[in-house]
Amino acid sequence: MKRLILMRHAKSSWANPGQDDHARPLNSRGKVSARVLGDWLRHKDYLPDQTLSSDSVRTRETFARLKIACDTEFLGKLYHAGPEDMLRVLRKATGDTVLMLGHNPGIGWFAQTLVAVPPPHPRFFDYPTCATLVAEFDIDRWEEVGTGTGKAVDFVIPRELTG
Repeated sequence: MKRLILMRHAKSSWANPGQDDHARPLNSRGKVSARVLGDWLRHKDYLPDQTLSSDSVRTRETFARLKIACDTEFLGKLYHAGPEDMLRVLRKATGDTVLMLGHNPGIGWFAQTLVAVPPPHPRFFDYPTCATLVAEFDIDRWEEVGTGTGKAVDFVIPRELTG
């Protein structure tokens, strides 16, 4: 059994419109959301033993504010990656519970392709910032993961946790 946590980065700042997209940091709401999502992961006992993340500033800051200690790789190939690229990266994962941290639209599309049945949540298909899907796979190795092989276990967005 393998578990995947698919998280979109927290809300980023547009305070500097000329700033390079890759370098955009989190805004104050995003900082709170990331911290709250880390608390949620701990409370639900969904802690990863490996994280595969985009190397953008906002994904790095999101991960840092989760306050999770695990093997972590920040990968340029996950910056604005599509589902096919994400699947290639995931198939090389080594953890039993993997957090993949990325960007829309790729992370939302990837979530949709992996689960056999989507979670009954009204925001699943637009995957807002810091949206998080927890899915389980009845596989022994990540190389076996494929389209429609996951079971959605949980899905949450920050607003549900911050009120």
